[in-house]
Amino acid sequence: MPAVTFQVLEGIDKGRIFRDLNTPITIGREEGNLLRLNDERVSRFHAKVQFDNGEIILTDLESTNGTRVNGNVVQIRRLRPGDRVGVGRSLLLFGSEQEIAARVAALSSIIASQGNLTGSSMSSATIQAQTLASQFDHDLNLDLNPQEKITAAHGNLFMGNRPLPPLPQKMTPSQAARLAELMDFLHRHLTTATEHIRANEDATQITLSFADWQRVLAVQLLLARYVRAVAEPEALDE
Repeated sequence: MPAVTFQVLEGIDKGRIFRDLNTPITIGREEGNLLRLNDERVSRFHAKVQFDNGEIILTDLESTNGTRVNGNVVQIRRLRPGDRVGVGRSLLLFGSEQEIAARVAALSSIIASQGNLTGSSMSSATIQAQTLASQFDHDLNLDLNPQEKITAAHGNLFMGNRPLPPLPQKMTPSQAARLAELMDFLHRHLTTATEHIRANEDATQITLSFADWQRVLAVQLLLARYVRAVAEPEALDE
């Protein structure tokens, strides 16, 4: 199994480096965790890091105070070099310096291939630095701007020059069919809930009936339940 490295950026263990830990590992404050933190807000066994299908996966172990990746509360999430993992009052940087540098280089190559760095008044280095910073810090806080073109390259979707969260790869036909069915179900219900939106005269505000607003909330609730069920399949039985 591949080894992982975490560097502690904030917290009582600030400055420590947990280098080349063989997966799977757990993060927590109790003995028995390969990555043990002296942080009272970290649960005894807080999160698990494992290797699966070529990727490093972080899973929250029903911790008291939750687990965050790049500022977003998660239950399960792929980790990539440069991601920041928050547990309790501690902030961990995932990846060695070499792994982070390799990801920066790979992202720079992808961004450059989109052809969006030319013709700008800003320098190429400045644009890349801003894009890479947002990629590390706000992967899930992407502003969905309908005016930006959605393109595909290297097996990923992009909005402008920003990569969108990727679809799972190497699914079986049955898994692909189930995922397509789920996404189509949610898309159709979201479309139905928003088809009666009305705009004011200058198109600065829109209105939605209370019944349709409840339909939007129902889709949001379903998405939340599905996200939890991906991390905790037994949650579907609750």
